[in-house]
Amino acid sequence: MTRRALTFEPGNLTRAERRALHRTTADAARADRPVRTSRKDRALPEPAIAGPFGPGLITGGYWNLANASIPAHQATSQHIAGIYPFVADAGLGHRGPIVGVDLNADALWHFSPWEAYVDSTDRGTFSTNVLVLGAYRSGKSATIKTLVTRSLAFGHQAVVPSDAKGEWVVVAHAIPGGKVIRLGGGLSARLNPLDRGPRRSDASDEQHEQMVKQRRIATLLSLVEMALGGVRLNAVEHAAIHQALQQCITATDDHPTLRGVYEQLGAISSRADDDRLAEAAVQPRFVLRRFVDGDLSGLFEDESTVKFDADAPLVVVDTSELFARGELVAQLTQVCTTSWIQAVVSDRGAHRTRYVIREEGWRDMTSLASLQMYQQWLKLSRHYGISNIVLLHKMGDLDAVGDADSLERSLAYSIVGDIENKFIFRVNHQEQASLRQRLNMPATHVDMARQLSKGVFIGYVGQYAYLVDCFATSTDWERQLFDTDHAVHPGDHDDTVLNITDLDEYWPTPDDTGVEGWLTPESELS
Repeated sequence: MTRRALTFEPGNLTRAERRALHRTTADAARADRPVRTSRKDRALPEPAIAGPFGPGLITGGYWNLANASIPAHQATSQHIAGIYPFVADAGLGHRGPIVGVDLNADALWHFSPWEAYVDSTDRGTFSTNVLVLGAYRSGKSATIKTLVTRSLAFGHQAVVPSDAKGEWVVVAHAIPGGKVIRLGGGLSARLNPLDRGPRRSDASDEQHEQMVKQRRIATLLSLVEMALGGVRLNAVEHAAIHQALQQCITATDDHPTLRGVYEQLGAISSRADDDRLAEAAVQPRFVLRRFVDGDLSGLFEDESTVKFDADAPLVVVDTSELFARGELVAQLTQVCTTSWIQAVVSDRGAHRTRYVIREEGWRDMTSLASLQMYQQWLKLSRHYGISNIVLLHKMGDLDAVGDADSLERSLAYSIVGDIENKFIFRVNHQEQASLRQRLNMPATHVDMARQLSKGVFIGYVGQYAYLVDCFATSTDWERQLFDTDHAVHPGDHDDTVLNITDLDEYWPTPDDTGVEGWLTPESELS
């Protein structure tokens, strides 16, 4: 067999230089070819072992054929990478926690959204947010818990604004220093979504005041529009809410609450000097009445009874008691808790990197005001050192946002589609068209996503795709901590408490991480 060597050529050659190189390569190839002989000389020889019927037939023998002449293959370096041994991808390197095994490269797969963001190569990304999509029992929750829990050892932190199923409560209790804030039920905490939050160290006084004002009014508008079934408020209703908020800030010395805004809306609705403004204040006041005297009272209407622990590795707001009260209550609760969390984590000067896990992420996008607030929050996430992890069961979840062909639904699909890092788990047959149209996934990847095993996902990071098998059950401790099927298979679990006394050395304190900052200089963010 003739040996052939791969030849590479620079991509910046001129046409004349490329032709000259091809001629040189062709001359060298011709010199290595066997000398052509006449037809008689190339006749097939007699069999090495003659058969019983004479030398002209073969029975148990063989012919010694001449060497085959195979022309050289020319291709670009991008296509030649598909030839063994170049088929094994280098992956994302060894920065960040181990998430699983890259099934194509048969190597460990590391991932950190912040490391991918600061990567200046073509494997880098322009966003720190992550979209997680997959059907029920496809392994989404276990994979994200694996990523987040192992990231804590790298100095990162995590926040779950609304834990609807109580799954993250177990994780918070198992991690030294983890905090759980419980809403609903006995001994319930109270959160004020209009809290000012800590002073941002990297903003001027004017910038800080403007950010606080925008967040407060966006929260009020989201609550009112959501409670009204997505009905957009008119200009006069906007003005009434603005005025009520400003009057409440003045009356409470900059400690506004939903109860205070409710009372100021009542005062505006009883005014006789402006009938239009008085009439516009009625509907928002009825919405806020649910928080003051209705089914959400005792949770969000007054000052907060708990403080956010900025040094805790994991903070979970347990809302599992409230989600049993109905879908609207769940949506209103998620807006309030998310607003309260945003007030305390959006401080770039703190040099902290946090995951914000948004379970049932579509609930944050059920009105135009909440969509706009959500979009702004995702855009600013990298500036604040935050990685939003948005979990969806299917793209069809967003069909609950607005009407068909409405601005709300288009904006929701646009927000999800713009998230650059994506973990796609097993999907249902009905998702094929949505994945191709909304996420621009190749048809081969869509077909693969329908057949993925539990815990296996297609990871899109920047311009590259990886097939990853998350091993969230490498130890018994992780198996019990991350398994969310205990309600389906109760016999496979016991009631023993996880022993975490030996993990104190594994989880570093914030002072032990040595992390001074999380990004390159701020000038690169412009």
